[in-house]
Amino acid sequence: MNADHDSETDTIARKAQQMEVARKRHRESAWYGLGMFGLVGWSVAVPVVAGVALGVWIDRRWPGEVSWTLTLLLAGAVLGAFNAWYWVQREGRDD
Repeated sequence: MNADHDSETDTIARKAQQMEVARKRHRESAWYGLGMFGLVGWSVAVPVVAGVALGVWIDRRWPGEVSWTLTLLLAGAVLGAFNAWYWVQREGRDD
């Protein structure tokens, strides 16, 4: 009975190790890199485009000396950079 228990434990440990190796191998694929590249790109592009759209709307509605389009473009770029940094750090951790 004890030998059966040991073989089951060994089997479970071996399969868990195989799953871990497969998970790490999957992360190193070209598709994973392409997906990560897209995620980082979108995390920068969305705040920049939203900032520009909001800036254009404000500039048309309330014209003034300050260009809200440029101001919010820069704010969107900074927010996008922090957002991209967050995603790269999150995905770069070994779980």
